[in-house]
Amino acid sequence: MADFLYYRDDAPHEEPAVTLDGFLDQANASAVRIEAGEDARALLPHLERLRMIEVSFPTFKDGRGYSAAQILREAGYDGELRAQGDVLVDQIPFMRRCGFDSFSPETPVDPATLQASLDRYDQVYQRAADGAVPVWKLRHG
Repeated sequence: MADFLYYRDDAPHEEPAVTLDGFLDQANASAVRIEAGEDARALLPHLERLRMIEVSFPTFKDGRGYSAAQILREAGYDGELRAQGDVLVDQIPFMRRCGFDSFSPETPVDPATLQASLDRYDQVYQRAADGAVPVWKLRHG
C-alpha cells in the first residue's frame, strides 16, 4: 500500500482509482481519479456510490484541483477526497479547507513540518468546505 497522509477517521480506501472516462463507462467502480482539466461536475450524479475520489495535481502551480474539491464537497460528497501529485506541505492546510481529507504527495513530507504548517493559523477569514467559522463571524455574530 502507498504511504498516504490520512486525516480521515475511517480506514483508507485501497481500491485502485479508474479514470473519469473509465468510471463513466463501468457501473461497479467506487473510486475515480480526476485529472487536471477534467470537470468534477460529471461525477455529481454518481456521488452516492463513490468511496474515494482522487484529484491530480500535476504541478503545485495548478489550482484546478481546489475547485474540483470545493464543487464535490458543496454537492454533498462525504467520501474520501485525496489530493495526489505535486502536493507541497504548505498547500495542505488550504487543501483541507477545500475538502481534501487524504493526501498522496510525490515527495515525502516531514511530519514536524506538516504539523507546523497545520498549526500556523488559528482563525480563517472565509467560509469553505471544512465548515470552520470565519473570524469575522466569531467577532460580530
